Amino acid sequence: MPAFSDEAALRRAMLAAMRRLADTGLNRGTSGNLSVRCGDGFLVTPSGMRVEDMAKETMVAMDFAGNVLDEGVPSTEWCFHRDILAARPEVGAVAHTHSTFATTLACQKRGVPAFHYMVAAAGGDSIRCAPYALFGSQELSDAAVEALRDRKACLLAHHGMIALGRDLDEATALAVEVEALCEQYWRVLQLGEPVVLDNAQMAEVIERFKHYGRRAPAS
Repeated sequence: MPAFSDEAALRRAMLAAMRRLADTGLNRGTSGNLSVRCGDGFLVTPSGMRVEDMAKETMVAMDFAGNVLDEGVPSTEWCFHRDILAARPEVGAVAHTHSTFATTLACQKRGVPAFHYMVAAAGGDSIRCAPYALFGSQELSDAAVEALRDRKACLLAHHGMIALGRDLDEATALAVEVEALCEQYWRVLQLGEPVVLDNAQMAEVIERFKHYGRRAPAS
């Protein structure tokens, strides 16, 4: 992943990430958007543009005061991208999708409990669903920031999902994982209410995940 100061590389990476989300079916048409830290501000995908029409030049630069720094029109959801990046200094990228199963659950205002240990990939023992608010509004941004408290992903009621990462690769990979979990949970619900892992079991998983995919320190 390119450094957050390399704007040209970040623009290319955003285009590649949007294409990955479209190729995996998590976004369709003009739905969904991405952001990534860039210098003292951030880049966000443009408003109302199909992925196939995007280019690295169409990514929109903004500052944390909400000012557009170039000629583009930012995603209508730029507010929650700005607020999440401002509230979470450890986060480098934000992915938002309208993927089918995440949105299905969100339309029932249903979060994802600890039916599977991989729920811990989203940072806790559940994936919360933020209450409904109008797209692009400050109310929605505030609800998303709260639902993401000590979490790396959440659902948005009657809307979709948000996934966070240290970089674009991590954010988009988590979006794929959350969508898979939402599909699995939806399928389990066809059999009835799921049996969930208890707090102690999930705490053990969360602790194990702190070192997942990382080399042990040299002794």
